[in-house]
Amino acid sequence: MSAGFGVEPGSLRWMVIGATGMLGGEVAAQLTARGADPVGVGSADLDLTDPQAVAAAVADGGPDVVVNCAAWTAVDLAETEEEAALAVNGTGAGHLARACAATGSRLLHVSTDYVFRGAPADAGHPYAEDAEPDPATAYGRTKLVGERAVLAELPATAAVVRTSWLYGRDNGGFVHTMARLAREPGRTVDVVDDQHGQPSWTPDVAARIIELAALPADRAHGVFHATGGGRTTWYDLAREVFRLTGQDPDRVRRIDSSGLRRAAVRPAWSVLGHDRWAATGLAPMRHWRTALADALMGDPVGDRLPESVNSPGPKGC
Repeated sequence: MSAGFGVEPGSLRWMVIGATGMLGGEVAAQLTARGADPVGVGSADLDLTDPQAVAAAVADGGPDVVVNCAAWTAVDLAETEEEAALAVNGTGAGHLARACAATGSRLLHVSTDYVFRGAPADAGHPYAEDAEPDPATAYGRTKLVGERAVLAELPATAAVVRTSWLYGRDNGGFVHTMARLAREPGRTVDVVDDQHGQPSWTPDVAARIIELAALPADRAHGVFHATGGGRTTWYDLAREVFRLTGQDPDRVRRIDSSGLRRAAVRPAWSVLGHDRWAATGLAPMRHWRTALADALMGDPVGDRLPESVNSPGPKGC
């Protein structure tokens, strides 16, 4: 079985692991809209920590492409339950990679900016795809184990797709929390201004994953960064949400993260580089401000996704 020869997504057999989550659900929905009939697998359907179950699921499904969006994402809880997080994010990813190797399936594995330390000293220089990871958290360590397991098992065909600051179409995440708070008359919110990153809208990330999987593996394996263009802070992101929803952005108040009590440290610098997209013939994802405007203004992305995702948006931050 082979996949990824510049074909239409609808002509491939797909399996989406983590299909009940925010990103996995978006991947499955877009595949369906593009004429595919993906097998969606949720956490209730498959225990990634069980190698026999994983092998059987992939063998029975017979997919050309497997997209793994499943993960233990409780960043703070992972600090005290690293072994449990590792079983899913690290060992579980390895089980899936071996199952794909046995069936000849292509694997696209979603990872995170947390594989980098994100120290303030790194500010000003986006992390390249081949930069040496140095996670500062248990979550980041477990995700890095998963990345390495996937690439070791499938070095010539698998793609690791790192993303960050995810938010969906209409539910969950920081962006929609801010939009809800913005609608409360007179409500002020305190948001940190010392963490820099790239908001990433799940429709854009999902489109990139699908387009990458449809390319020849010799052009589209290894590590890729699927994050919004430009960069911002949580504070400025919140202000932009207030502005786009017609509310006063000055209701957002600047704070720093030193007063927040969290088990896991958050990266101060979480900006990823996008140079590897050039080798695939695909442009990096559009600017985060452009995507945010579409997300909040209810833009019907589905019918024009390739054009929307490739639009350059404003330059800078």
